Amino acid sequence: MEALGTLAGADVARVLGAYRDVLRLHQDDINRLNVYPVPDGDTGTNMALTVESVMTELEGLEGGADLEMGAVCKAIAHGSLMGARGNSGVILSQLLRGATKVLAGSDGAGPHEVGRALAAASEAAREAVLRPVEGTILTVAHAAAEGAERGNTAGADLLGMLESARQVAAEALARTPEQLPILAQAGVVDAGGTGYLLLLDSLLHVVDGRPLPDPPAPGPDAPALLAAAYPEGSWQGEAGDGEAGEMGTDLRYEVMYMLEAPDDTMPAFKEVWAGIGDSIVVVGGEGLWNCHIHTNDVGPSIEAAIDAGRPRNIRVTDLVEQMQEERWVRDATVALNTAAREEPSGPPPRTAVVAVANGVGVGRIFRSLGVHYLVAGGQSMNPSTAQILEVVEGTSSAEVVLLPNNDNIRPVAMQVCELASKPVRVVPTSGIVEGFAALLEYDPEAGADDNATSMAASARRVVAGEVTQAVRDATGPMGPIRTGDWMGLSRDGVEVVGENMGEAASALLGKLLRDDHELVTLIEGEGAGAADTRQVTEWLAENRPDLAVEVHHGGQPLYPYLISIE
Repeated sequence: MEALGTLAGADVARVLGAYRDVLRLHQDDINRLNVYPVPDGDTGTNMALTVESVMTELEGLEGGADLEMGAVCKAIAHGSLMGARGNSGVILSQLLRGATKVLAGSDGAGPHEVGRALAAASEAAREAVLRPVEGTILTVAHAAAEGAERGNTAGADLLGMLESARQVAAEALARTPEQLPILAQAGVVDAGGTGYLLLLDSLLHVVDGRPLPDPPAPGPDAPALLAAAYPEGSWQGEAGDGEAGEMGTDLRYEVMYMLEAPDDTMPAFKEVWAGIGDSIVVVGGEGLWNCHIHTNDVGPSIEAAIDAGRPRNIRVTDLVEQMQEERWVRDATVALNTAAREEPSGPPPRTAVVAVANGVGVGRIFRSLGVHYLVAGGQSMNPSTAQILEVVEGTSSAEVVLLPNNDNIRPVAMQVCELASKPVRVVPTSGIVEGFAALLEYDPEAGADDNATSMAASARRVVAGEVTQAVRDATGPMGPIRTGDWMGLSRDGVEVVGENMGEAASALLGKLLRDDHELVTLIEGEGAGAADTRQVTEWLAENRPDLAVEVHHGGQPLYPYLISIE
């Protein structure tokens, strides 16, 4: 195809559609670039879910090929804002919103308009981050803007400008380990920057018809995206094993696309597909085909289309992850709503508390401490801005205090403060036990400002700890961490590594306890057995017999023990 000279509204919508598809394709590999070994390294997932929200807005527009640029940009800005999940989703939202402010004023965006949009995106994201750090997505976005400016200065057309932007961005991404030692130690580039590079690939896909980067092949080699984009040896990582888990089939991915191809090429195309998957549906004719397959070989399933003709509207769905996410959200939401469905008796308090939580037991504890409304979320599943905002707006109180109870949810919670129709204040709780401690100072009849101040001070007084299992190899202050090791975490990071969860919890307590401490509370999560808990309580009885010890069942996933010390 001939390269586009300008982008119309429909072209921008196609860019976001391609970006959604390629993020889904690579989200697991972006997740694996997270260097911290706890099971909430979900940069790729949060970026993909944020763009899914954008596509929901765009698919609601009318106009087809004649979509008006202003309407497209408005949908992108609103969809990314309401759908933002986690820190990476919030930053991506700011990047997209910054770009649309420039594009909204043009009927057709050429190289100068798109270049200014990339610059505005970078500026908006940096302004949204309190303490910008180099070696992150902010660095890559800034480099993309610089590359675009170089292309425009040289008089490049839209394609040449985008090629310059991508090249400079890829070079900046390859250098991120030089800027962040933790990336260098792990041998990876920045996860968020990798996700942003895919946006530039999506632009080139729409402008010049270039294929989107293929997914990685199973095995120890670097993902195809990274191997093609960066100098040899600048990235190392491990691909997943592709097991289908609880599904009834071992075919993990659903691949769908429209294919423009001569009718006589389709027998050979179907023969290739017959060898790599099942649930194959190929319908159409006269040069246009709608294609569907379940497969483990995403790359070959798309390459077959390129051999036959021109695929478009490519969509890849991880069937295992889709099933797990939908079940997690359904079960967690039903359970938490059941725990919190009863409205507080009597007139509503001046200030209500909304808490993000996971685990039925955790929800009951929050309710007993005065929380009025719960939002399902936590490690590995961050609620969106829209989900939290809906709960906040549904409260009967005039003001709201919000407990995010997770560092990755705090940026989303802050966006809710700006969008809500009533005063909302965020208490920056990093974990469940900090949320419990904050509620000790909650005053229903005080305002949100006063409550937020006193509750934050109370949260800081508690010594918090967590026990979880490493999901990737890493290096910590105590030495190497291997996948499957049990880790004891404090606010400062990994404190201890043990062979089992009881050993890790006991060793963590040994690190955190001081002579003036009086009470230890253990919140049992999924996986914590009676023998493990007894190992911890017996350690406390032997080493700190003066302490009071309470054990509660929280039912939270991924973290078998949450520890509160007062």
